[in-house]
Amino acid sequence: MTFLQAVMEYDFLQKALLTSAMVGIICGVIGCFIILRGMALMGDAISHAVLPGVALSYMLGINLLIGAVLSGLLTAIAIGYVSQHSRIKHDVSIGVMFTAAFALGIILITLQKSSTDLYHILFGNVLAVRPEDMWITLIIGSLVLSSVYLFYKELLVSTFDATMAAAYGLPVKLIHYFLMTLLTLVTVASLQTVGIVLVVAMLITPAATAYLLTNRLSLMICWAAGLGLISAFSGIYLSFTYNLASGATIVMTSTLLFLAALLLSPSQGLIWRALLARRRRHLAPCAAGSVNDPDNAMIEREVTP
Repeated sequence: MTFLQAVMEYDFLQKALLTSAMVGIICGVIGCFIILRGMALMGDAISHAVLPGVALSYMLGINLLIGAVLSGLLTAIAIGYVSQHSRIKHDVSIGVMFTAAFALGIILITLQKSSTDLYHILFGNVLAVRPEDMWITLIIGSLVLSSVYLFYKELLVSTFDATMAAAYGLPVKLIHYFLMTLLTLVTVASLQTVGIVLVVAMLITPAATAYLLTNRLSLMICWAAGLGLISAFSGIYLSFTYNLASGATIVMTSTLLFLAALLLSPSQGLIWRALLARRRRHLAPCAAGSVNDPDNAMIEREVTP
């Protein structure tokens, strides 16, 4: 039986593809803002900080979404408060808070008599996704994408120049916590697909790959969403065909795409840049070139009609 025939026949595979597709898209979209703001560590922190909320929800018999969202948001607020009201820097605050939250989650897990479901939360198992989990993921994904579309300009300006955004009267801190809320929702939506341990890879890797392919934010978002989608479909195919862990295959596929872009990107690829530098040395050995900041180029192209 081919993979396409299996998709047409098995309901669980259809749910897995829909769920992983949405996760790949929203992780890529939110990941663009995360890496451009230099907040990759924050993405790692939020993904681990939801664990105590998940474990507590499991203990109380309530929906995991409730505990995970509350846990992630409380950690984000705590990180911001500590870094703003003490001598502790932001990266140090992140390191302290998210490791403490993750440790608390592990303690709560050890109190459980059965940790099967929580194991899937840690490492993901999209092939076992339930219908309610699929619908929750689709609803969260639609909410996240709608929010990014509605507040795109505010996110754009505050991402590249927070000072200019504040001068324009934009609530920079509120936008920051709004983005943290979206990040938490994306993390929660990704739990069943890639798990807490690997969700940061889906947040960062497709966006980082897209960053190597374009200097325009709108195109970067489209590239990241597409790459996340390709990674999700390819990972599900490999997982089903070769009986491998779904989360790991999705992440490894995304990593291979990143390595390909790192080497072969027409503008930023290591091989192409080496060939171009060699050609320039032969054509104009005495010419001096200038290197532009890709972030500046991105914002200039984005705001230029």
